[in-house]
Amino acid sequence: MAGRRHFGTVRKRSSGRWQGVYFHEGRYHSAGIFLTRADALASLASIEIDVRRGAWIDPRSGDVALRIYGNEWLNNRPDLAVRTRELYRFVLDKHIYPNFGDMKLTELAPSKIRGWHAKIAGDHPATAAKAYRLLSSIMRTAVDDGLLLTSPCKVKGAATERAAERPIATVSEIDKLTLAMPDHLKVVIPLAAWCQLRRGEILGLRRKDVDLLHAVLSIEQSRTFAMDGTSITKLPKTSAGRRKLAIPAPLVAVLVDHMSNFTDVAPDALVFRGRAGKDLSRDALQGSWEKARIAVGRPDLRLHDLRHTGLTLAAATGATTAELMHRAGHASAPAALRYQHATQDRDRVLADALGEMIKPAPVIPIARKSKGKK
Repeated sequence: MAGRRHFGTVRKRSSGRWQGVYFHEGRYHSAGIFLTRADALASLASIEIDVRRGAWIDPRSGDVALRIYGNEWLNNRPDLAVRTRELYRFVLDKHIYPNFGDMKLTELAPSKIRGWHAKIAGDHPATAAKAYRLLSSIMRTAVDDGLLLTSPCKVKGAATERAAERPIATVSEIDKLTLAMPDHLKVVIPLAAWCQLRRGEILGLRRKDVDLLHAVLSIEQSRTFAMDGTSITKLPKTSAGRRKLAIPAPLVAVLVDHMSNFTDVAPDALVFRGRAGKDLSRDALQGSWEKARIAVGRPDLRLHDLRHTGLTLAAATGATTAELMHRAGHASAPAALRYQHATQDRDRVLADALGEMIKPAPVIPIARKSKGKK
């Protein structure tokens, strides 16, 4: 028996179940099949509310598979850097598509995503956070595109990456690591530690970026590598990343010596080259670093940890948050940078304080008490 109401129609099927049907935007849509007439009417009432408030989603719009929609999403992101695009492709193929790739967007339920995230997070919490953030971004776009009413990514705290605290090196270990590197790469270590440069920033330094007269580095570009080893030169991501840094005084003579022996005279010549003047590859640098950290008994250290070490030591000199952000090239607190600019004069004070740490600590004799009576 069929019944009519103001919005849509319910009818009893031969199976004894009830189906809701409604007409909208020029064609009929099914509201689903239900055990009772009351359930079918309730579904139609809910759909009518969505239609009236402009929140209605075509039931067929989310029928596309996540793999197809995700690939389209990635292809339509020209703003992504090469390395970021490679990372997203890896995460999609390795962690997201094996679980959800063939599912329709409408089939992705919060409970399924919660279980998937928990399974990865058990052994690899950082990877789980990265994968969840990517899936969440894709789902938000699906909502914006009108394919979904709401995102199924509703796991609280899943996007937060809680990385373990990285180790730091001692001043003595920084010196030992420098000596353990091959001659043409020795300066990599103090630049990472005492100038707090990222690996890409070190590899992107050109002769014209090093002002030895005024002891200032200009960070204008970085050089990184694609997964296949191809060299990629790019500009800093933010204006904060493009900066001028005072060089601690003891490093100036070291840089003069390095550039005299290993850097071409052309202004655009890279400060660091591989052996025989070839471009320094990712594997060559990593191989030298691996040998150096093992030689000094610190296999736990990453090259990036030297930057972390330098910023920690800079904080110990009394540097403010804005000053540390300036040396690090961070832009995560724009309000602080806007009102607390790190001046070049103060940056010179920080560099000088760091330079004092590089020098051997003075030996202070301890006055001994005589053995007489008190």
